[in-house]
Amino acid sequence: MCQGLTTLWVKNLSKQKRKFSSFFKSLVIELDKDLYGPDNHLVEWHRTPTTQETDGFQVKRPGDVSVRCTLLLMLDYQPPQFKLDPRLARLLGIHTQTRSAIIQALWQYIKTNKLQDSHDKEYINCDKYFQQIFDCPRLKFSEIPQRLTNLLLPPDPIVINHIISVDPNDQKKTACYDIDVEVEDPLKGQMSSFLLSTANQQEITALDNKIHETIESINQLKIQRDFMLSFSKDPKGYIQDLLRSQSRDLKVMTDVVGNPEEERRAEFYHEPWSQEAVSRYFYCKIQQRRQELEQSLGVRNT
Repeated sequence: MCQGLTTLWVKNLSKQKRKFSSFFKSLVIELDKDLYGPDNHLVEWHRTPTTQETDGFQVKRPGDVSVRCTLLLMLDYQPPQFKLDPRLARLLGIHTQTRSAIIQALWQYIKTNKLQDSHDKEYINCDKYFQQIFDCPRLKFSEIPQRLTNLLLPPDPIVINHIISVDPNDQKKTACYDIDVEVEDPLKGQMSSFLLSTANQQEITALDNKIHETIESINQLKIQRDFMLSFSKDPKGYIQDLLRSQSRDLKVMTDVVGNPEEERRAEFYHEPWSQEAVSRYFYCKIQQRRQELEQSLGVRNT
């Protein structure tokens, strides 16, 4: 009898070398149950903490006829991804995504539809779609991560249907499939180790100080540039505005009321308001003197 042979292998196009099995959490090959029986038609591989990664799998079964098989590949998403409940998937337009991305999409939906309570920002007023999904008219945003647990499912496996051919004249014994997988940015690990290293803290602090100094320098240069541009457009007007601004600042700093420059001139006291101001001044003095006399005589002012 001939043997049917299935070989799985991967071509890694990234610069970072990874073995085939490292991309998957589990792998199941389902053969014809009628040919191999209920106890011998499944081939399963599942990752465990002690799994030795490999660049391929070879599955052999005796047989002399072509066999149709189904391959189920469960990707090992890092960070983990989840399939959304159909109602939530339709609402957010997301099928499978990480938990943080799902919560971010929910927050974006809340902001877009103005569901956040205007008086109590902690609460979300559910619209009809939120009520159908979360089964409540109002909830705290902090409750959403916990409520999401029942709405997140394991991602769908990759399903490949393949025929194991035993015909020597068959030219299509080998089949290739492209599977897109998400891999972490190699710089992410380097950045994490760099930030966690105490030896690099001084360098980070020095860079932060340099950034601060650069920003301060840019601000000073901008002030100088604005001054030059304003002065070049209207020198007289700019100087007058500058003097008025400095005069206001001087009053604030010295608690000076009025305009000392105008008050030192005699014309200032010949204005129409001066007579009324003198009358008010004497009236206040008379009232003050009256209160002092009443207090000294023990007379209550009614």
